[in-house]
Parts: sequence; C-alpha cells; structure tokens
Amino acid sequence: MFFHRNQPWSGLLFTLLPVLITATACKKEAPPPVEKVRAIKTMTVHERASARVRKFSGAIEAADSSSIGFEVPGNIQKILLDVGQKFSKGETLAVLDDRTFKLDVQAAEAGLGRAKVELADKANDLDRLQRIVKTDPGAVSEKAVDRARANYKSAQKNVEYTTSRLNLARRNLEKTALLAPYDGVIAVRHVDPFQEVARGQKVFDVYIEEVMEAAVSIPESEIKGIYLGLNAEIRFPTRPGQVHHGQVSEISSVTGTANAFPVKIALQGSIEGIRPGMTAEVTILLDGESGQVSYLVPLVAIAPGDTDAQGYVFVYDSQTSTVNKTPIAIDRSGAHENHAVISKGVKASDIIAVAGVSFLEDGQKVELMER
Repeated sequence: MFFHRNQPWSGLLFTLLPVLITATACKKEAPPPVEKVRAIKTMTVHERASARVRKFSGAIEAADSSSIGFEVPGNIQKILLDVGQKFSKGETLAVLDDRTFKLDVQAAEAGLGRAKVELADKANDLDRLQRIVKTDPGAVSEKAVDRARANYKSAQKNVEYTTSRLNLARRNLEKTALLAPYDGVIAVRHVDPFQEVARGQKVFDVYIEEVMEAAVSIPESEIKGIYLGLNAEIRFPTRPGQVHHGQVSEISSVTGTANAFPVKIALQGSIEGIRPGMTAEVTILLDGESGQVSYLVPLVAIAPGDTDAQGYVFVYDSQTSTVNKTPIAIDRSGAHENHAVISKGVKASDIIAVAGVSFLEDGQKVELMER
C-alpha cells in the first residue's frame, strides 16, 4: 500500500509512529540487577607472635590414683586380680583367711545370748521385789530394791556392749574381702598369696584410666610464664607423629630438685593407649602471666583504624559467605617485617581477607580464591 503526502491523514500517521514505538518499548520490564560477588584472597590465622616456645621432658601419671589395703590384719588367702587388669567399683580384689573372724562372730553371738538371759533374770528380780513392796511395804528394804534396780541397769548395759562387739566382729568379717573403691586399673601389686599383712598395709596401687596428666619440672626462670589453663602439646617418643593437647592443671608453690617447680598438665581428648610411667615431651608457648595470645597478620590485611579501634580485619563467615569487619588491637612493641602483632580481635583458624580490604564492606557477600 502506498500513501501520498497530499493525503490529509498520512501526515498524522507519520507523526504518531514514533510515539507508538516508544510506548511498546516501555512495556518490556527491565532485567533485575545482578548481585556482584567479589572474589577475595584469604589466609588462615595460625602463626603465634611469640618465640618463647619451651619443651620439657616428663612422665605420664594418673590424675586420680591411690593405694589400698585391708582394714583388718590377716593372712592373704587369694589375690583375684593382677597388674594391668581393670576392675569395677565393688569388685573383690583379694581376700584374707576368714576362719578366725568367723570364730569371733560366733563368740560375740554367744556372749550376746548370755547377756540377754542375765538381763531377763535381773528384770524378774526387780519386778518381784517391786510387787512385794506394794503388798507388804515392810517385807523388803528399800536398799534391796535399789540394788535390784542397779543390777537390772547393769545387765542392760552389758547387752548393749555385747551387741556392739557382735556388730564389730561381723564388720571385721566383711573386711576380709578387699573391694574396689571405684572403676579403675591395677598399677602395682605389693603382696603375694599367703602373706601376712598388717592393717592398712599396701596391697595394690590403683588408678582411674580415663584421666591422665604429664608431670614436668619448670625452671625458676620460666615459672612466671606458667599459669593454670595454659595450653600445651604432649608428644610421646614411642608414638611418633601423634600430638595430644592438654592444659596446665597444677603448679607447685615449692621448688623440687634443681630449683625447678613441679607442674602437671592434664591431657584432653582420647588417651587410649597412654599409661602411667610413659615418657612425654611437653611443648608450652609462654605468653606471659596474663595468658594473652597474639598472632602475626600481614599488614595488607589490616584496614585503617578510627576512634573505635586501632584497625580492622575482614573475617570470613563460611555459614553466610560474607565478611565481618572486626576491630583489632595492635601490639606496636612486637612489630615484625611486613606483619603486625594482633593481640585482640582474631583467633587461631580465623579466615581473613589479605588483599583489597579497602574495597570491602561489613556483611559483604564474597567468594574465596584459592588460598
């Protein structure tokens, strides 16, 4: 179809055509903005800013141990467990020859029987005299009644005494069996079968298997850096490659040999295969009496500080894939080349950004480059 300019409506069509094209274009929705995720270079915080690493040789001890023995003297008839064997609370570990103790029980029972017969006789005598006094007051003297009453009370005391002797004899008979005070392991056996033992003499050394500690001696020049709860690493020459973690649990206030202070480190986690007496090498990082731990962080990872903090680092949150702007404290006295000593704000295993921190914001979504 052709239009001629001299036709009156053709000009109107050419005038409205741009407007129709523009209106059609406006009906299309604009595409949603694409969220920009920045890729960041990171590192894991792990290097402590301290050179005062000390190693000490020691030995493993049971944290809970004791020596046990019979509460009565006698001749050992049986030893039921030996060194290294485990036992449960209340289990019989050894027994004495109990024949003498059984005879003591029989004798005490007989004595109690005689005392009860005597008490019955004295009760009858007192009752008889009291009835006579009621019927014929002049037939019995008051002195005779008082004597009968005293004899009755004496017989009562005798029954109480013989009852106590019987209870003691029965208790001693029970103590001829040495029972385990708790779940544990036999460390040392001090006696043999058919050996005569005194009351309280050591029969076994026992310990609780689940709790072990390393005993070391710290020189007086280093003891000021040791405090309760200080972390340590324990290694064993017989188990190369294995590292056990522990914490200082006991510090002696008195020096031992060579002016060294005895210190104990409680082992944490699984201690399977570790036994008292094993040689141990304890590694301790001495961070001073305050126990504050500092870490080396590259200077490029630190954003400028302000009135609220000396500086900031961006810590990566793996749960949300974002970075958190974290205030830090810088130890100016411990500066290292191209690194700062951070005394507050970061901890071991933190993942922090080490490049482009000036372009990051708190809560910004990021992805990690290969570290």
